[in-house]
Parts: sequence; structure tokens; C-alpha cells
Amino acid sequence: MRKVLPLLIGLLLLASAVPLTIAQTNNEEQELATSLIKNLGRLSKFVEDKVEPIKDKLNNATLENYEIAENYKKEAMNAYDAGDYEKAVTYSLLAMRHYKAVLSTLREAKSRYQDLRFEVERTLEYFRFVNRTIALAQEEGIDVSNLTRLFNETREAYKAVLEDIKAKDYEKAREDLKVAREKKTQLDEELRKVRRELAYANADKIVRMFLERGGRGIEIVERAANNGHPELNATLTAFKEVYEEVKSLADQGKWQDALKVIEENRETIEKFQRTVRMITHGKASLRDLRERIERCHIALQRLREKGIDTRVPEVQLKVATQEVMVGLRLLKKGRPMEARAHFTVAQDLLSRVERFIAEHGGMNK
Repeated sequence: MRKVLPLLIGLLLLASAVPLTIAQTNNEEQELATSLIKNLGRLSKFVEDKVEPIKDKLNNATLENYEIAENYKKEAMNAYDAGDYEKAVTYSLLAMRHYKAVLSTLREAKSRYQDLRFEVERTLEYFRFVNRTIALAQEEGIDVSNLTRLFNETREAYKAVLEDIKAKDYEKAREDLKVAREKKTQLDEELRKVRRELAYANADKIVRMFLERGGRGIEIVERAANNGHPELNATLTAFKEVYEEVKSLADQGKWQDALKVIEENRETIEKFQRTVRMITHGKASLRDLRERIERCHIALQRLREKGIDTRVPEVQLKVATQEVMVGLRLLKKGRPMEARAHFTVAQDLLSRVERFIAEHGGMNK
């Protein structure tokens, strides 16, 4: 009997412990289910408020996720009401997963909307520039009928995109943007023609300004070259040749011929102007260089995806990046003039890359 009693007590304790464990498990499961159901209700309401106003504009994948989430939510609620907390937990988690997928899609769409809006707003700024050009050209008696027509058509096309964005109709906005970009390409071409005519109509003013600024620039670079920086002489000599040719034509009153020389030597002039800026400002804008490199990298990637051969500009961009890094190291060593030379090379290479991108329509994409 003494041996049996402890065994009986042990069995009784075990028997009483099993229901207690089950009860604890059920209680924890119920608490978890209750918490999830509450959170699911809040999440469902939040998503509903986002989806319902634009439901007719959402793509099929998003609508499918939303419908699945709603179905799982109903299953979770039914299971909870029936006391099947395990199923309530499972269905709640599944519903939340699909609701979050819907929210993720909406966030991506919002980001695309913002990109579209940014492009449209930037183009509206461009329209103000076109409008001023039209006014100036009219004052000079230049025919701007084609430019005005394309300006109005392009402006209306972008207004349509803006209306689509306001209506949160991304698909229509994307389609309308294709039309607007085509219109803008035509507008850009016509604008270049008119600006060229406008430039020649004011050739004397442009040439005089070039000679005045160029003369000051020559003095600045000559001083720097004579103060221990002979590496600037090549840039200086190349520019002086252009400068003297322009000056000779200007002295003869051949303003349009002088302007043509300026246009034909734009790359040499731009390189010289960058050198002047670097000397006068003390250093290149590193932030600007980094931003340009990043923009070029993204633009080249997009062009490459379209099947355009970007190997040459990619090499130029890589070298430009390396030049910036070398320049930074030289700055840290207290050798700013040597650093500037590397920044100048980087600027020159970036300009070539940017021209390539612009020629292939990459800047507007």
C-alpha cells in the first residue's frame, strides 16, 4: 500500500496537469487571435480607405490581392466567432499579408506619380522659357508660327498628364506622357531653330559679350599658369586661338561669322570656362560632380536597356569617377591646384557623356 500510494498521487497530479496545460494553451491562442483580429480590423479599414476611392483605376494584380485579403478576413472573423482560434490566427496572418501587398503596390504607384509630377512641373518651367523666347523672337521679326503652334500643343499635352495625375489615373498618365514627350521633342527642335535665328539677329551683342568675358578669363588663367601651373597652358592656348579669330572677325564687323566660330568651337570654350570657374571659385562643386555622375549612370543604364551601345560613354563615366576620386585624395594632401586639374578632366568627360545621353534622348526619360 505504501508503494501504491505515491503512484496514485503521481497519476492524480499528472491527470490534473494535462487539462491545465491545455487550458493555458487555449487561453494564449485566444488572446493571440483576439489581438490579431483587432489589428486586422484596423488594417482592413486603412486599406479600404486607400483602395475604394481609386478601385476602378487599380490594376488586376492589386485588385486580386485586395479580394483575397478580404476573403481571408471573413474566414478569420468566422473562425474567431466559432471559437476556432487556430484558424482565426492563420487566416488573420494570411489576410494581413495580402493587405500589405496592396499597400506596397500603392506606395510604388505613389512614387511613380511623384516622378511623373516632377517631370511635368519641370516641363512647365521649360514652357516659361519657351514663351520668353517666342516674345523675344517676335520683337526681332522672326517667324514663330510653327514654334507657337508646337508650344500650345505640347503645353496642352502636358496639362492632360497633370489632370491624369490629379485623378490618380496612373495608366492613363503614362500613356498621355508618351504623347506629350513626342510633342516636346518636336518643340525642342523648332525651338533650337528659332534660338539660332535669334542668336544671329543679336550676333553683335553675343560676340561682344564673349570677347569681354573671354578677355577677363585669359587674364585669370595666365596668372595661374605663370604662378607655377603650366598644366593650364594647353587649355589657355586653345582658347586664345579661338578668341583671336573671333576678335579679328568682330573688328571687321563680321558679327555673324564671328558667332559661327564661337558655335563651332563650343567644346574648347566650355572647357576654358570651366577652368576659369575652378580658379576663381577655388574648387569644383563636388556635390554637383557626384550628382552628375549619378544621373549619367542611371541614364546610361536606361539607354543600355533599350539596346543602345553605351560602351564608350560608360568608359568615360568610369574614368570621370576615378578622376574625381584622385582629385579628392589630392585635396586631402593639401594640393588643390593638382586636384583641380583632375576635376577639370572629370568635368570634360562628364560633358561628353551628357551630350551622348542628350543625343539619344536619355535626359527626358
